[in-house]
Amino acid sequence: MWDIISTIVTGLIVGALARFFLRGNQNIGMLWTIILGIVGAFVGSFIAGALGVAQTGGIDWIRWILMIVAAMVAVSIYIGVTRGSSRQVSR
Repeated sequence: MWDIISTIVTGLIVGALARFFLRGNQNIGMLWTIILGIVGAFVGSFIAGALGVAQTGGIDWIRWILMIVAAMVAVSIYIGVTRGSSRQVSR
């Protein structure tokens, strides 16, 4: 149960920081912020593990930066996809 709660809290923090650092208006809700933050956290942690910087002494700053950057990419992709689907072709 604690794993689920910690995943949601991590996703909220990572997603909120990603949206904070992105420019422009991100018209997405809290649920999508958490989901995309969780995606960013998983991808960033995977990349940190591949680079060998996932576990360091103290706070894993590099891992957190990678998670936030991955969440920024996920939010950008989500916004691009949803804005693209809401456009209508006028004739």
